[in-house]
Amino acid sequence: MSDVVTQAVEALNAKMDGQGFDGTAKFAIEGEGAIMIDETGARAGDDDAEVTLTADTDTFKSILDGDLNPTSAFMTGKLSVDGDMGMAMKLAGVLG
Repeated sequence: MSDVVTQAVEALNAKMDGQGFDGTAKFAIEGEGAIMIDETGARAGDDDAEVTLTADTDTFKSILDGDLNPTSAFMTGKLSVDGDMGMAMKLAGVLG
């Protein structure tokens, strides 16, 4: 597992403050790996999910740090979404 994924899992779990996510989502970080988010929180993994969000490392870090709005990233083509768009919006609310 890459350092980017390890750090992202820790940051996502801190952001979620011990709360799970009502659904399944996957962040695919190009060249680094994937992170699953579900009712247990965030963890490294590459399972099937209701929605998959794909971005490069810099975009993902910017979203996680709060420097880039996930919706803006999607609209500008920096973030791609495959699957349930409603679930993606719900996840954006958790990250915001």
